[in-house]
Amino acid sequence: MGIFSEMFIWWGGNTFGTRVFTWRRGEFVGEDERGNKYYLEKKTGPLGYKRRWVIYNGLSEASSIPADWHSWIHYTSELMPSEEDYKPMHWQKRHEPNKTGSSGAYRPKGSTLNPDRKNEAIPKNYDAWRPE
Repeated sequence: MGIFSEMFIWWGGNTFGTRVFTWRRGEFVGEDERGNKYYLEKKTGPLGYKRRWVIYNGLSEASSIPADWHSWIHYTSELMPSEEDYKPMHWQKRHEPNKTGSSGAYRPKGSTLNPDRKNEAIPKNYDAWRPE
């Protein structure tokens, strides 16, 4: 399924068409800590700006783009994170993609999907209301 998946299945990574488009028109500008690669179009387009895109490392999941690259790819910032001398503060967490729908999703106490569920969501001093 290798060549078939590369030609048609976009969610598994870049397709053959994306690879050719990137090779012909793209200029590599940087890579983030997750291995996502960012590109800028070599020539200015008809609307007066250069297109920007990302080739994901692994599944195509938009939440895997860190905040600094997110602002660049959405034209909020003209300065690429690879050009800026930014050091995160000691209290900042490392960026994590959205894990909803996966085995790593957050499951609070009392959730039916939490493997350690022990009816902790119901307080001990709770008396159910009964109509009279």
